[in-house]
Amino acid sequence: MSTAVTSTPKPTALITGASRGLGAAIARELAPTHELLLGARSRDSLRAILTELPDATPWPVELTDYPAVAAAAASIGRLDVLVHNAGIADIGTIAESSVAQWRNTLEANLIAVAELTRVLLPALRAAAGHVVLINSGAGLRASAGWASYAASKFGLRAFGDALRLEERALRVTSIHPGRIDTDMQREIVAGENREYRPEEFLTPRTVAAVVRNAIDTPRDGHLTEIVLRPF
Repeated sequence: MSTAVTSTPKPTALITGASRGLGAAIARELAPTHELLLGARSRDSLRAILTELPDATPWPVELTDYPAVAAAAASIGRLDVLVHNAGIADIGTIAESSVAQWRNTLEANLIAVAELTRVLLPALRAAAGHVVLINSGAGLRASAGWASYAASKFGLRAFGDALRLEERALRVTSIHPGRIDTDMQREIVAGENREYRPEEFLTPRTVAAVVRNAIDTPRDGHLTEIVLRPF
C-alpha cells in the first residue's frame, strides 16, 4: 500500500524594483526556494529577468499610483516575504533642491513603501511574514549633497522600527548597504564628475546574499538591522 506524498508549497516573495540591479539579484537568490512576484513599473521592463526566471510572476505597477497598487495587491491572500527594493536617488545640495525633488524622493522611497506595506498587511499577517527594507548607509547618517535622499532613508528606518513594534507577528529587517555597483550608482558617480571604479562598491550578488541570510534565519531569531560596507 503506497502512501501519498504531499509537497509543501513554496513560500511567496514579492520583490519591488526587480527588473535589474539589486532587485534582480535578490530574485535570483530567492528563486530556488520561493514563488516570486517581481515588481516593476512595466511588464516590458521585466522581460530580461523573466526570461532568466520563467517561473516568476510579473507584478507590474507604478508604486506611487495608490489605487493601482491596491488593485494589484487585492489578489494576494498570503505573503511570506516582502522586499522593498524600489527607490530613487535624486542627489543634490539643499540649495539646488526643489520642492518637486523633495516630494518625489519622499514619495518613492518612503510613502510608497508605507502604503504598499499597509495594503499587504492582511497577507503578511496570514503568513506571519517578513518585511525586508533595503535602506542605505544614508539612513544612518547624512552627507553633504544627499539631504533629501537621507531624509527619505531616515524615515524608512523609522517606518521599519514602528512596524516592528506594531506588528509583533511579523519580522522586519532594515538592511543598510553601502554603495552598490548598479546602473543607478553609475549615474550618481557621473553626477559627481569622477571616474567609475566598480571595485569600490558592493556587488548586487553580495547584498542579495545578505537578504537571503536574513530571510533564512530561523524563526527564533529576528535580525532587525544589518549594516554592510564595501571591504
